[in-house]
Amino acid sequence: MPKLTKRFVETLVPPQRGAADVFYWDDDLPGFGLRVKPSGVRSYMLQYRQHGTSRRMTLGRHGVLTADEARRLARQQFGSVAHGADPARERADRRRAPTVKDLADDYLERYAVPNKRESSIRNDRQMLDGIILPRLATLKVGEVARRDIEPLLIAMKTTPYRANRVRALLSKMFGLAEQWGWCTGNPVKGIAKYGEERRERWLSPDEVARLAEVLARHPNQRAATVVRLLLLTGARKTEVMHASWDQFDLERAVWTKPAHFTKQKRAHHFPLSDAAVALLTDLRRQAPGDARFLFPGEVPGQPIQDIKKFWSEVRVSVGVADARLHDLRHTFASHLVSSGVSLPIVGRLLGHTQAQTTERYAHLADDPLREAANRFRI
Repeated sequence: MPKLTKRFVETLVPPQRGAADVFYWDDDLPGFGLRVKPSGVRSYMLQYRQHGTSRRMTLGRHGVLTADEARRLARQQFGSVAHGADPARERADRRRAPTVKDLADDYLERYAVPNKRESSIRNDRQMLDGIILPRLATLKVGEVARRDIEPLLIAMKTTPYRANRVRALLSKMFGLAEQWGWCTGNPVKGIAKYGEERRERWLSPDEVARLAEVLARHPNQRAATVVRLLLLTGARKTEVMHASWDQFDLERAVWTKPAHFTKQKRAHHFPLSDAAVALLTDLRRQAPGDARFLFPGEVPGQPIQDIKKFWSEVRVSVGVADARLHDLRHTFASHLVSSGVSLPIVGRLLGHTQAQTTERYAHLADDPLREAANRFRI
């Protein structure tokens, strides 16, 4: 077989349609060859043995590579083979290497679903489908670098809270990928978070009174009772809306939230106030005997999922348009602290596992202390 040159390659006649590919091997560089398909496509090839196995790989198409360029590339690859490399296998491994889409699927299946609450999983899916995967889905996990992630987060600078949640999700995903051996480092490390101003909003006693009046006359008493129970317990909205009757012992005035139900993944025994017990007793009296959930949803066998529309209307009527449902939890805590209840007790009522989580209310403890100090006169 003659030396593969541009002139020789371009004079070759393709095999007939339906016939097998034809290979031409170079006399000057053993293992360097050309494959000609019936379609007329000509590709430069490399064939070698490594670890007792014959390997073959494509270097590139004729026209994209010249014969001389392909020859130089073949010599380089033969040199790496001589030093123990296996370029064909390495290329196949790269082709099979997991992508960010694969990582997202495994993250959801192997970590999020077994360990996180449904609302958190939904939020993760929204960030993956709407933000992360459109930019990164096809990238190989082991090849993602910091410069691939930074532009995505920079584009979110006008929504710093959301950007930080996306950053945290990516960091967790690549942390798991590192544990699974899919990459050798976490490319999110070193990327700074955006500054966040902690939201401090709770309802004043006057606002709570106005809210009670609006709830009392609202036609949707199911949603109104959800809000009342949020105020009386300081619970998270999903804990209340998805609560089932088997969690409550109204005689002992205790709400036992199961571990899978709480953010901390720990069972939480919450002592119910007299007002909460009265509310729940009345609610139970009105419910069917076989009722499972405190607040049944529109779908049979499922609890209520959200009251966004209801709350949007109510808060405007009350004059607290900036208040979120979650701020009712802050309201519960702030009123307790202001009335002299200690931070550790409030933390236990809220189910906090770390003292610093409750510290946001520390400055409110000044009011009862000041009142006590004012009792001394000279």
